[in-house]
Amino acid sequence: MCEGTDGEKLDWFKIINIAGEKLTDQELRNAIYTGPWLADAKKWFSRTGCPAYAIGEKYVNGSPIRQDFLEEALDWISNKKWEGYMSAHQHDADAQELWQYYQAVIDWIKRVFPTYRARFMKGQDWGGLYRAHKDDNLNANTLEAKIAALLEDDEVNNKRGIYEYVLSGNENKLSLRSFDDKTKQITYDKQKGICPECKKPFAIEQMEADHIVPWSKGGKTEAKNCRMLCMMDNRTKSGK
Repeated sequence: MCEGTDGEKLDWFKIINIAGEKLTDQELRNAIYTGPWLADAKKWFSRTGCPAYAIGEKYVNGSPIRQDFLEEALDWISNKKWEGYMSAHQHDADAQELWQYYQAVIDWIKRVFPTYRARFMKGQDWGGLYRAHKDDNLNANTLEAKIAALLEDDEVNNKRGIYEYVLSGNENKLSLRSFDDKTKQITYDKQKGICPECKKPFAIEQMEADHIVPWSKGGKTEAKNCRMLCMMDNRTKSGK
């Protein structure tokens, strides 16, 4: 018997199980938070061919028997506060809240993104996207048109980031192409080291490449669309 906080018990269990097959984080949590809630949760999430796998295997990585689907469902509902959620519900009669939430996320994915692309959709942070955008007024056809165009766009390096981008508008998720060092040097020399915004001279190390016509307005990452700005002007231009 081990006395102490849940965290202390979990630490001891990790030590005891150092030898032999390495347990996953969720398998370790299951050892601490046993009870009626976990027994019911395993019925939905932890068996070969379980209901969670049947409806979500296209979107969730891993194996039910190694507790990957249970861990993912807990992540979705608790925003990575796995232990806190399991502790709060350890003695619940069943895990219906978790199972209903999991189904809601899967239904939302299928409704918003009906065209399935395994390479880009499996393993996305669907729980985070659902929490942030489940109440947005989204049109599946409009989103699909944007996704198809972005998949064809050579400027987009991170195709997996497209799904978050079409929901949030955050270009950082796309890892857009950047200008290479040769283009930066040629542009710097043409400008004679002068920043076109503040008209002051800078060393090339003090400048950054910028798209004259932004990507969002059709600009390409090519020499004729490049200018070198001082760091201050490049990082504040969006607020001007």
